[in-house]
Amino acid sequence: MARFSVTLLMACLMVMSSLAGCIFEDDGGSDAEDVLAVFKFSPSKNIKSGTTVTFDASDSTPGDGSLTYRWNFDAEGSIDIDATGRTASWSFDEAKTYQVKLEVSDGTTTAEQTRDVVVYAESAEPPKAEITQYTDNEDCEDETINEDRYILVWICARDKSMTDRSVTETITIELDASASTAGAASSQYIPTDGYHWDLNLNDDKDNDGDSENDDDLVGETVQWSNVEPGEYEIGLTVTNNVEMTDSATIKVIVNYAGYWNDFEIGGNTSGNPATLEFDTMIHYDKTTGNTIVKAQMELEYPKEDEDCTSLPGANNCRSEIDIFAYNEEDEEADNTTKVDRDARDDGACDSDQDCVHLRLSSYLFSDTDSTYGDGEWTMTIQNDRVNDFVIDQFVIRLYYK
Repeated sequence: MARFSVTLLMACLMVMSSLAGCIFEDDGGSDAEDVLAVFKFSPSKNIKSGTTVTFDASDSTPGDGSLTYRWNFDAEGSIDIDATGRTASWSFDEAKTYQVKLEVSDGTTTAEQTRDVVVYAESAEPPKAEITQYTDNEDCEDETINEDRYILVWICARDKSMTDRSVTETITIELDASASTAGAASSQYIPTDGYHWDLNLNDDKDNDGDSENDDDLVGETVQWSNVEPGEYEIGLTVTNNVEMTDSATIKVIVNYAGYWNDFEIGGNTSGNPATLEFDTMIHYDKTTGNTIVKAQMELEYPKEDEDCTSLPGANNCRSEIDIFAYNEEDEEADNTTKVDRDARDDGACDSDQDCVHLRLSSYLFSDTDSTYGDGEWTMTIQNDRVNDFVIDQFVIRLYYK
């Protein structure tokens, strides 16, 4: 009897163990997509009564053909189904705001989205948004600027103090929409608050699904202040008195030149070269379109100082001063030491001067493993000689176009 009980107990334990394995087995989860209703329509604005509008639910998920689609083109207080299928077309006969609802189902789960569609009277006309293009007449070196597509300006920071060795200057940009028109109908006009300026086309500040219609500034002519050197794309949305709209965009380019004149750099002491550091922010962002074209540093100094005294047996009065460029992580990107001392005659250089330029192409600032990235860069003047020297001029130029 005891032997039978033990045998029966062992059998039961084996069965339970097998069942336990079935109960706790992990099936790895499910890859099924959530059921989401998403639709777009075209035209998406300035829809007049009688216009046929096409609706498209292709962005709904899952997109594996398992969904059914039901459309209601006047969902306010109505449960009617006006159309089925992934795409549908509808013509709105009355000028008003319609609530259009899409319902999708995979047979188990149902989801819906409702969006407003504004329909205007057939006689209404859309406005025309126009941003006035302009440029500075000349750059910081008095060279004529030829540009007819963008707003292009220069910040010319002349006679900067050696106590301010950073690129911190900004500029105020005037934005003018006075060339915009209200539409063909004589009764139409653009109200004073009908001009909305969006200063960042990648940011949807009002969360309406359109990143290019925010109202960072409002008015026909506005002042955009504290604009740093860089490349920007901004937008204008104009709304007339019958609530029809139009939009336009333009690029704004702000280049920079900073000048430090008539200062001294110390000498190399105890084997440590003398340095002066100059800081500048550099932008290279393909997503926002804020991408530098070139950074250029220019250094001019006398070949020999008038008050310099050479040590016996050495020509310590012959200057040789270099520019070094370091990125935000303090990695050295380039320098001018490769330029032979007798070949330092870049630009309009006098016979008793050395003039050396360090040009950094946009590639150096791109975000790849082989380059140095953007951000806060440091441009350093370095003197390895024992004597201190006078610097005639040091210039930092930032070209965003």
